[in-house]
Amino acid sequence: MSRKQNNYSYFFLFTTLSSIVFIFSSSNCVSGLAQPYHALVAPITKDLKTSLYSITLNINEKYVIDLGGPFLWYRCPKRYPTVPCSSPVCSSLKPYSSPSCPSLMCQSKAHCTCVVTPVNPVTNKCSLAQLTQKDLSISWTNGSTPANSTAKFNKQYVSCAPQSLLNSLPAGVSGMAGLSRSPVSVSTLFMSRKLKIKKQFSVCLPGTDSAPGVMFFGDGPFRMVPPTPADVLSFLAYTPLVKKPKSADYFISLKGINVNNNKVVTLGAEGHGGMKLSTVVPYTTLSSLIYKPFLKAFVKATRGIPRAPRVKPFKYCLNTTNLGSTRVGLPVAAIDLVLGKGGNWTIFGANSMKQVSDDVACLAFVDGGPEAKQPVVLGSFQIENNFLSFDLEKSRLGFSSSLFFIRTTCANFNFKGEFWG
Repeated sequence: MSRKQNNYSYFFLFTTLSSIVFIFSSSNCVSGLAQPYHALVAPITKDLKTSLYSITLNINEKYVIDLGGPFLWYRCPKRYPTVPCSSPVCSSLKPYSSPSCPSLMCQSKAHCTCVVTPVNPVTNKCSLAQLTQKDLSISWTNGSTPANSTAKFNKQYVSCAPQSLLNSLPAGVSGMAGLSRSPVSVSTLFMSRKLKIKKQFSVCLPGTDSAPGVMFFGDGPFRMVPPTPADVLSFLAYTPLVKKPKSADYFISLKGINVNNNKVVTLGAEGHGGMKLSTVVPYTTLSSLIYKPFLKAFVKATRGIPRAPRVKPFKYCLNTTNLGSTRVGLPVAAIDLVLGKGGNWTIFGANSMKQVSDDVACLAFVDGGPEAKQPVVLGSFQIENNFLSFDLEKSRLGFSSSLFFIRTTCANFNFKGEFWG
């Protein structure tokens, strides 16, 4: 993907530091056995109350996944190892310090420990906490089922966090797992050159809490259970990932938004408006300048369907009593995200309309206000049952649109290890 490199000198410098820290960190990796596999797998569970998604590590520890998080943070035990503030890893994490947290000056260089700023992105609260180390483990996979062995990553850098930072998170979770490009994010820790794991991770969020979705670290093939046993990666379209200075989040270029094949919003020929991808924002959020014409176009495209009273936080709801359904959800106008390098990401009824009761569904896009920090944030509801592959080696995002089209879902990975003929 072509970029104007001079716009990202900040990231060039940081990438150099990151590679040094990555090598140092991954040197502590231990794989229990010599493995024929090149990918890792973990289940993703959805919490209906909070609309957050958690990955399971270390057999039974759950961590809310945050695409833009710089590291894993959790409630540390009373005693834990600390990291000197003079260490290379501490220096490399300074660009990820949250500006909303107060700075802490080290009083004694002789006993200075590395302080980082874990953030709860749901409440936007942060805390000063110490960097520490923790052992992590995750299952190997052949792409069809989990293997009988696990990969163990000993003494990996993570952050402590106070119990108060876990407020608003699902009950029973241990903390949050960041998946950004940070040198100590969970994705970086697991994408080990030593273990021949490609710098690629894939996310498939489930739409319910009745069965888990799936996350992979590494390369495929990745197969769901019948009736669609084919490699899911073969169904993906690709678009470049875009880096933004001083941001750990993942972005893709977005030129505009179409409704029912009609152009509604244009964000510029090069897509510089950008679209942030999020697993902690429940519904796609548009700045008011974009939301108003988008809503107007969707209302026009669905004017033949009876309306229903609004249900917060949504502004447009429909009576679905006699509407019926299709393989990809309610039969409403399709929404196309027109991407910066060509191609569309199409959102069908299953990902555009939130069923709030037996006979009412609402357009699951919200108005972020006139001063929204990002013009478009693609929320987790729009990502559910879509397969997303973050290929960091080629700096591109693979996306499937709704897996319902190929008669499968994110809950169809064979975690039970049963034979499917």
